[in-house]
Amino acid sequence: MKKFLLASSMLIASAFGAEAQTINILMESVPDTRYVQEMLPEFKEKTGIDVQLEVVNYAEMHTKLVPQLVAPEGSYDVVIVDFYWVGEFTKAGWLQPLDERIKADNFPVDNYIPSIMELTGRVDGTTLMLPFYNYAMGLTYRKDLLEDLKHQEAFKAKYGRELKVPTEWPEYLDQVKYFSEDAGIEGFKGVVNQGQRPDPISMEWSNYLFANGGRYYDPETWQPTLATPEGIAALTQYRDNIQKYGPIGAANFSFDDAFNVAAQGKAYSYLTFNMFRPVYDDPASSQVVGKMEIAPVPGGGLNGSWGWAIPKSSPDPDAAWEFIKFIESPEIAKKRALLGGAATQKQIYEDPELIEKYSYYPQLGELLAYAQNFPVFTYTPAFVDVLGRELSLAVTDGKDPKEALEQVDKEFAELLRKDGKLQ
Repeated sequence: MKKFLLASSMLIASAFGAEAQTINILMESVPDTRYVQEMLPEFKEKTGIDVQLEVVNYAEMHTKLVPQLVAPEGSYDVVIVDFYWVGEFTKAGWLQPLDERIKADNFPVDNYIPSIMELTGRVDGTTLMLPFYNYAMGLTYRKDLLEDLKHQEAFKAKYGRELKVPTEWPEYLDQVKYFSEDAGIEGFKGVVNQGQRPDPISMEWSNYLFANGGRYYDPETWQPTLATPEGIAALTQYRDNIQKYGPIGAANFSFDDAFNVAAQGKAYSYLTFNMFRPVYDDPASSQVVGKMEIAPVPGGGLNGSWGWAIPKSSPDPDAAWEFIKFIESPEIAKKRALLGGAATQKQIYEDPELIEKYSYYPQLGELLAYAQNFPVFTYTPAFVDVLGRELSLAVTDGKDPKEALEQVDKEFAELLRKDGKLQ
């Protein structure tokens, strides 16, 4: 068998030429990237192809990608596409269609969760990406404190409600206040937030918006709807959580910064991407092993996912497809999930081995079922810049939340008119 596998590897490698090959991929510094890195030796063994990963902070990715996508031949063979870049990248014609490759290799695209496939997979009936990982946001919280009888009694005495996993937004806000002011834990905060602009604050604040019953726009007309009582309440609550109940500096925290505070046991809660849930149980990264849990955000948290794509400027699209086909094969997708990856394929959430290992998988299924989408259109990145700017001004510079959101609505409408979605 070993000789057969070696011979197969040599045959595959020979299909790409005698010289050693290397493909280049730009990726974000998140846990799922580490899980991909762990699969690379197996890919090299099977194909003879080396993979060079350039791993950067999220804020750098778009700036690095666009010049490469515009060029006749870029540096990256494979790219990963955030869901709100989809409109921009597809309208510009930067991505190669994958349908013929999928058909030729009988790749099982039906394995993907339909909502995620629509978000970072098919666009207007053409498959331009294969979903990589999901990052629907959830509420991570200290379950040991929630189950502590002393805190349960004190919380009920003050707020007149049970201290439990919150299913309504006001419950959660009361818990944040209690663990900041009344829990008697020195140096402890009720919440840590990722207030860095433009992306981290925009993504996190979306949860506050949805939890208050607000929406970004009217689904029938695309008319912006942020400067509403729901939106204003959401921004006021977010500002209060950062200024009154969070650690110093949270207004400038990236998601890494905020996670580190929670993982060091210095905050009761953090609304974050579900991919961080398994990292809480990694002793190398966390001091709260076995103490953190995840739940759906009341009202439905933010949905999100990334997709693998082959740019039209790819120097080696055939080798790029070999990599995508390998990394998204059911076998490798399961291996990544066992390491803690945020899966996009539905069979993984039904796998007994994974459910046994990760008791919170049912909660993750709920996150994906009820998560709500951020606006996706050609100018979504520009909209994120606008939104992040105004949210940050309200949080750090004292701008009135209503005025901030009115400005967002105004510039959002201009971008939508430019895109043709709003008349």
